[in-house]
Amino acid sequence: MPKKLKITETVLRDANQSLCATRLPMSEFKPILETMNKVGYHSVECWGGATFDSCLRYLNEDPWERLRTIRKAMPDTKLQMLLRGQNILGYKHYSDDTVRAFVRKSVENGIDIIRIFDALNDMRNIETAVDECLKAGGEAQGTISYTQSPVHTLENYAKLGKQIEELGCQSLCIKDMAGVMSPQEVYDLITALKSEVKIPIVVHTHATTGLGSMTYLKAVEAGADVIDCAISPFAGGTSQPCTEAMDHVLVQMGYETGLDRAAMRKVNEFFEPIKKEYVKEGKINPFVMNVNTNALHYKIPGGMLSNLIANLTDMKALDRLDEVLAEVPNVRKDMGYPPLVTPLSQMVGSQAVNNVLMGQRYKNITKEIRAYIRGEYGKAPAEINPELVTKVLGEGNKPMEGRYAETLKPEIPEAVKKLEGIAESEEDVLSYVAFPQQAEKFFQYREEHKGVKVTYSIKKVD
Repeated sequence: MPKKLKITETVLRDANQSLCATRLPMSEFKPILETMNKVGYHSVECWGGATFDSCLRYLNEDPWERLRTIRKAMPDTKLQMLLRGQNILGYKHYSDDTVRAFVRKSVENGIDIIRIFDALNDMRNIETAVDECLKAGGEAQGTISYTQSPVHTLENYAKLGKQIEELGCQSLCIKDMAGVMSPQEVYDLITALKSEVKIPIVVHTHATTGLGSMTYLKAVEAGADVIDCAISPFAGGTSQPCTEAMDHVLVQMGYETGLDRAAMRKVNEFFEPIKKEYVKEGKINPFVMNVNTNALHYKIPGGMLSNLIANLTDMKALDRLDEVLAEVPNVRKDMGYPPLVTPLSQMVGSQAVNNVLMGQRYKNITKEIRAYIRGEYGKAPAEINPELVTKVLGEGNKPMEGRYAETLKPEIPEAVKKLEGIAESEEDVLSYVAFPQQAEKFFQYREEHKGVKVTYSIKKVD
C-alpha cells in the first residue's frame, strides 16, 4: 500500500500574502475556483490571516462574501483559514464573545479547518477559539509558532504539542513562518512531537531561505501527514515551496498525494499571467522572490518582509531596509524572543523601523509594544529587557500575569447599537468589531455601489 501524504494549497491566502501583501482580488481568481476544486487538495487555505483586513482596507470587498463565493465554487474541497487566537484576524486581543461569534460565523460561511495559533505560544490565548470551533463542527488545528532561541527547545515544543492535543484539537500544525527550520530540525521536532501526541501533524514553511523543499522531504520522512505548498507561479521566494514539484518528487518516492496533475496544470496556467502582470506593475517586488539566507539570522517571515518593504517604500526609506533588518533580532531579544508571527512580527518590525528612523533606540515605543510589555498579549517566552519594562511600567511594576481577555467587556452589543441601520448582517458587525475604520469605509463604498455589476479582468478557464 502506498503511503499517503496530503497537500494544502496556499495560493489564495499565504502565497499571495507573502508575495504581494494580499492584494489579489477575488475578481482575478474567481474563474479558476471550479478547476481548483477538482485537483484533490487536502484543503485550500483561502481565508484568514491578512485577507480579511486587505479585503476591507484595499480591495473594497466584503471578506465574508469572498468566503461564501469560494465555498459555492469549491463544494468538494476543504476550505481552511488562519486565525490568530484571541487576536482573531486583527492585531489586538478581542473579547471572548467576539472570538466565539467570529469562529462560529467562519464555520457557518464555509470554513472547514481553522488553524489557530498564538504569537507567543501562550495556549491560554487559543482555548476559546478552539472550544468554539469544536462546538461549531469545524476542525480545530492547534498550532506551534516555530522559532529558534535559547528558550525554544525540543522539550518545550513537545510540551506545547501535548497541551494542543489536550485542548481537543484534531490536528497540530508546525508553523515555520520565517522558513528557518532546517531538514534536521524538522525531523527532530516531529520525532519529539510524535512521542507525545497522536493527532495528525501538518508542516508549514516558506521557501525564503532555500530550505523549504528539503525541510518538507525530511518532515515527510519523520511522519508528517500534511504539507503546505503553493502553485508554481506563486511559489518560491517568501512564499511556500512549489505544489507541482513536491507532488512530483513525493509520488516518485512512493507516496500517494491524490492530486490531479491535469487540473493542476490548468491552475498553473491560470496564475502565470497574473504573476507576470503583478511583477510588471510592481505589485510583486523582485526582492521577495529571491532566496535570502539572511533570514536564518533575522528570523523574518515572508509576509513581514513584504510588508516592511511596502511600508519603507511608502515612507521613501527603502534604502534603510538593511538597517531595519539588522535591528529586528535586537528588538526581538529585548522582547523576550517572541516568534515573529502576526501580530508580533508587525509589532517588532514597526519598533525596529522606529529605532532606525528615529536615530535612537526606543525613543518612540509603539502603543502595541507597550501593551505587549504590560502583558496584554500573553506571557513572553523569556524575560523582557528590564530597562524597557521599567521605562513602560515604571519602577517596581511587573507585567500582568492573568489572561488579558478576561478583563475585556463584551464588544458585540455596543457594536450592534453603533451600526443600527448600517449593518446588514451579524457578519457586518464582526467586520466592524475587528476593523472599525476599514469596515465603515467599506460599508459606505458598498452603499454607493449597490447594483454596480462587477466585471472580471481574467477570462474564465474552460
